[in-house]
Amino acid sequence: MHILYSRKGQGFHSISLVLVVIEMLNALNAISEDSSLITMSPFVNPYLLLAIAWSIGLHVMIVYVPFFATIFGIAAMNAHEWWLVFAFSSPVIIIDEILKIFGRKFNADELEERMKNKKKTK
Repeated sequence: MHILYSRKGQGFHSISLVLVVIEMLNALNAISEDSSLITMSPFVNPYLLLAIAWSIGLHVMIVYVPFFATIFGIAAMNAHEWWLVFAFSSPVIIIDEILKIFGRKFNADELEERMKNKKKTK
């Protein structure tokens, strides 16, 4: 049995929740195209943080409020399943940070080349 398919019907919900969390982390990482999340505070866009909290909150409501859980045909997730959701989702931050490093390097090299060409034309 697959680790995300611990109970009937939970596999699809766990996978969809992983996708939602990945997109929320992507949105958080998109605060700056070049700056790292370490150097740029996510609090520069409080509306984004509110939207992320709202989205995750709606999913928590669907999972833990029996009325909604019945409508969506899912069961409550345990702590291990939540850990798995965040474990499968969090690498997107690392990948984006690595891509930002390469982007900064490429932009710096391109700027340096343009500056050299500008000096040559003067």
